[in-house]
Amino acid sequence: MTGKRGRAVRVSEAKVALSTVSVYPEGTEAAFEIAARLGYDGIEVMVMGDPVSQDPDALRRLSDLHGVPILAVHAPCLLITQRVWGTDPWAKLVRAQVAAEKLGASTVVVHPPFAWQRDYAQTFVRGLRRMGNETDVRFAVENLYPWRVRARQIPAYLPGWDVREEDYPHTTLDLSHTSVSGSDALEMAHDLGDSLVHIHLADGTGSARDEHLIPGRGQQPCAELLERLAATSFTGTVVIEVSTRRASSRAEREAELAEALLFARLHLAAPGE
Repeated sequence: MTGKRGRAVRVSEAKVALSTVSVYPEGTEAAFEIAARLGYDGIEVMVMGDPVSQDPDALRRLSDLHGVPILAVHAPCLLITQRVWGTDPWAKLVRAQVAAEKLGASTVVVHPPFAWQRDYAQTFVRGLRRMGNETDVRFAVENLYPWRVRARQIPAYLPGWDVREEDYPHTTLDLSHTSVSGSDALEMAHDLGDSLVHIHLADGTGSARDEHLIPGRGQQPCAELLERLAATSFTGTVVIEVSTRRASSRAEREAELAEALLFARLHLAAPGE
């Protein structure tokens, strides 16, 4: 592709997907409808309390109906999903893997264990590697952030919130989380190297609250990261994982998600050789 002044532009092969959580408080079905209407490349299913998100057969029907592939499954490892698919964290990952295989998704997003999940945490790194060796599905561990009470940090995750501290074969970089942790997102992406296969694109203002703003509305280097990924021929998935819960209508929600998609498309390009 050639720009207005004759400069070659290389467009990334990365797909841009919509996380089902981005349409909350609407449900999973709405995410497929909106993704299809706006032209997203696919969906990341956040497995939540919504029964549809937990049912691979129902998800397959939605994917086929709207012509939107499912590119990733986010395992139910949030505080609010501690009882979704049972309480055994390894059983949750097995179910997420099976769902991903059935749906043709290449990636399962997973969080590091909570600090109180000590038995799970002790075997997490090697157990995840073993599971990864038994399937083509990639388990991409996501960066998180320290919890804070007043000025004191609480170690909420084991082995830790910073995924650079362990030898994970595959990782997810979330820019709302780098905002909360005060991390340099560009430096983290560089340090993760070839393990970085998945992006949760959102923004933040540096607040201690996990904001998940539309990219470009905060202080994270969203544009710079995407341009750098394009320049390095990143072929993973960029997932719009934002909060639209304050939208007053479906039209306003779709406008925000269209803005996020346009931002990603615009910046997933880099000057050619």
